[in-house]
Amino acid sequence: VFEWWHFRKYGTSFIEQVSVSHLRPLIGGAESSPPAPAAFSAGDNETSRQNMPECKVWRNPLNLFRGAEYSRYMWVTGKEPLTYYDMNLSAQDHQTFFTCDTDALRPSDTVMQKAWRERNPQARIKAAYQALELNNDCATAYVLLAEEEATTIVDAEKYFKQALKAGEMIYRKSQNCHSQGPQHEAQLRRDTNVLVYVKRRLAMCARKLGRIREAVKMMRDLMKEFPLLSMLNIHENLLEALLELQAYADVQAVLAKYDDISLPKSAAICYTAALLKARAVSERFSPETASKRGLSTAEINAVEAIHRAVEFNPHVPK
Repeated sequence: VFEWWHFRKYGTSFIEQVSVSHLRPLIGGAESSPPAPAAFSAGDNETSRQNMPECKVWRNPLNLFRGAEYSRYMWVTGKEPLTYYDMNLSAQDHQTFFTCDTDALRPSDTVMQKAWRERNPQARIKAAYQALELNNDCATAYVLLAEEEATTIVDAEKYFKQALKAGEMIYRKSQNCHSQGPQHEAQLRRDTNVLVYVKRRLAMCARKLGRIREAVKMMRDLMKEFPLLSMLNIHENLLEALLELQAYADVQAVLAKYDDISLPKSAAICYTAALLKARAVSERFSPETASKRGLSTAEINAVEAIHRAVEFNPHVPK
């Protein structure tokens, strides 16, 4: 963002001016390309490059809706947006969040346990309907339909509202029974995961439908209610919504809590930190002054933050 702003204002590249040539290997520059083995000619090397599959870099599958967003992309472009690796990751997450050892006690949960492992989308959707026939209050069945059958965000939101109603009822029952033994504790953890997941998704639906302030409130309330459930990275969704509102002071406050060296990094955290540091120096920055006196401490911090972000995920600027 800072580089784009500088180029728009001065017509030159800030990164080139401060000679950060070590960025080039990170973004695929010529210096980083290893020499071709002697056994291959230049023509063979060019052919192998052309035959390489197109690189697809996507957000975590849990951030976009399979039916309403990924599938729509496939309909429009004819390209499959998710790889088997993506599907396996999300399948692991679904099984972690939505299943537990007590699923055998509820027939609908047994059906859904198989549904999350099913690779065929239509088979998963069919299983969700089977679960609802067994139990009309099966929250995870509504979750699956919202994620995969709904073709618009509006439809997905309707399913998630049904999931919320069912999930809250099941969660209250689990709270009353969780002290009765380890099995009930596991069931409460699973039902808590389902409830938090559904509320997060409803907040994301609100944001995608333009109700950004409502989405921010929902995310803040969710983080207060379940402060220990950080595995869903709700704070990253909150950062995106606050940036959309241009509420930079609020962004800084959230970032101060989560941009910690002891916490796992993410592209969202790294690039947001770089954006805020670049904004802090961009108004007063002058390339002429910088070339004479050098960069100030704040400017150096901004450049280093950009370096860290690009090093963490070089695909974002592309």
